[in-house]
Amino acid sequence: MGELPSRFRAWLLDKPRYHKRAVLVAIDLSVLSLALWTSLSLRFGALYVPPTGVAWALVVAAPLITLGTLWWLGIYRLVTRYIGYRGVSQVTLAVGLATLLWALLVFMTGQNGIPRSVIIWYALFSALLLNLVRYAIKLLLDSVDMRLPRLHPNVPLKPTFIYGAGHMGIELLANVRRARDRDVIGFVDSSPTLWRQYVHGVKVFDPNRLPRLIEREGVCEVLVAIPDRRERRDVLRQLEPLPVVVKVLPAYADIDSGHASINDLRDVEVGDLLGRDPVRPNSELMTRNTRGKSILVTGAGGSIGSELVRQLVNQQPRLLVLFDISEPALYKIELEVNEMLSKLQSPAKRPIIKSVLGSVLDARLVSDVIEQNAIETIYHAAAYKHVPIVEHNPIAGLDNNVFGTRIVAECARNAGVERFVLVSTDKAVRPTNTMGASKRLAELVLQAMASDQTGTVFTVVRFGNVLDSSGSVVPRFRQQIRAGGPITVTHPEVTRYFMSIPEAAELVIQAGAMAKGGEVFVLQMGDPVRIDDLARLMVRLSNLEVRDANNPDGDIAITYTGLRPGEKLYEELLIGAHTEATEHQRIFKSDEPFLTPPELKAELDQLRKAMDARDMTTARAVLLRTVEGYRYSPAPSAMGDRQEASADKTWEDRVSQTLH
Repeated sequence: MGELPSRFRAWLLDKPRYHKRAVLVAIDLSVLSLALWTSLSLRFGALYVPPTGVAWALVVAAPLITLGTLWWLGIYRLVTRYIGYRGVSQVTLAVGLATLLWALLVFMTGQNGIPRSVIIWYALFSALLLNLVRYAIKLLLDSVDMRLPRLHPNVPLKPTFIYGAGHMGIELLANVRRARDRDVIGFVDSSPTLWRQYVHGVKVFDPNRLPRLIEREGVCEVLVAIPDRRERRDVLRQLEPLPVVVKVLPAYADIDSGHASINDLRDVEVGDLLGRDPVRPNSELMTRNTRGKSILVTGAGGSIGSELVRQLVNQQPRLLVLFDISEPALYKIELEVNEMLSKLQSPAKRPIIKSVLGSVLDARLVSDVIEQNAIETIYHAAAYKHVPIVEHNPIAGLDNNVFGTRIVAECARNAGVERFVLVSTDKAVRPTNTMGASKRLAELVLQAMASDQTGTVFTVVRFGNVLDSSGSVVPRFRQQIRAGGPITVTHPEVTRYFMSIPEAAELVIQAGAMAKGGEVFVLQMGDPVRIDDLARLMVRLSNLEVRDANNPDGDIAITYTGLRPGEKLYEELLIGAHTEATEHQRIFKSDEPFLTPPELKAELDQLRKAMDARDMTTARAVLLRTVEGYRYSPAPSAMGDRQEASADKTWEDRVSQTLH
């Protein structure tokens, strides 16, 4: 019995606004005809049939005059689903006016068999039935709401607009009225069919009028109730220059899953403006090499490693081993995972969690962990990744990133691990720093092992920066803003690719599942972002102003410190220009050059000897021979090399065209 109303509800909601109005007009015409026929039949005590042509004309005129009046008074511009008490009074007023007009017409024609009592009954029945129809539609669409009385007029309320007059906006309005701490001036919505209509007594405005409305009404806050991330990002960019505080609702998925509620308004974060719409992960790829498996995550306490752990817990592995050299980081992620598992109702879905404290350079420990836990899949995220620190400590960086990767990979191969996924970085492409060169060498290690056609599938996943990761510019800028500035930016033209940590981890898991052996997967990172623009954006999001020559009275200054040793203006994602699409729209497979196992072994032996002798000149000579495009620049100029920047920009444009 409930299936038919549900189908009708879905059908009705999917129709354009004008189609819905046509349906409502047809229903109203039927209801008004029924009201008039009932009134006449009750008065004459029998089924009424007009005796003359004039009587027929008067009978037909009554519902038509009423429909015209309803349209003229804007009743059909009201959203029936949210009509509220204001709509009821307007419908009743329209029926009264229409009945008066019809009564004048009846009396002017000498009544012609239409008694005066019928006019009164028609008005009562019409008003009752029209409002009942609208109330029935409200019930059908499950959109009944309650408007609570406002606070005492002496209590100041915050003038507020709600951006988005959809389902989430209506729920937000109801909660705001319950809290009674804001005065909702109106809705703003991008749908032209809603403009100038009233939703629960609140008018809907065109977004283009918002700047004037904010000034005229003294609005100090806009609440954004847009569930779609891309649309919300566009809205936030539109609101960014306006002198208002902007707050957003959580994502609809978080509300729907119970992780957040409609009351959880939050400040705008940089990820809201820089992030892309996440693509729903392919569940088959997510579980292909994880469900029921014994999995090892190295660097499990780091930004990417910890997010990999969170994602993997939800894929129901049999065993999850967390491996990290940092005791505080390992403790933190272990505690978080145990809290996640405590919320799972089914014990069968809870994997065994083991924490291992140690270094990937400890071959004996790594081998024991893999063999004793029968590890089937490894995600190798352990790495030293901070460019300036590794540049000043090149031996430690090369040792951990290159030889640590080789040790874990060899242990995996010897133990017959099914799959080994290396988490890499865009800094490995034509690197100008030791960290990037070390990560490219780590990639070469896996490519060489894959070329040996062992039983283990070795693959690489390469991507750019992630928002709010350890050591990234976002938390550093946030801290500098809290301290009152200045914000330090290395160069006004430096750009980077960004994605969210959860999206990066999901794509790593899915890319690893597609591997056959030896691939270098590249994640589609979207458009690069100027770090200077990011800094200015974060200042504005903090409701502050940048202090510069154009605005000497601003709050936060931005200073340029010059490129650091080994730092590039523009990062790249590809070494070669050949990429192939995969079964995931944001994951590409890159055709990358590699060294044969004997060639790589000879070079790594030379590198090992140089490192043991602390001979960085020889070590860098090895990097120059083995790493494509590696350039050693110990002392870049304060504002960078313009010629190099131009070349990098040309390459970045070519890469962007390839991936887009």
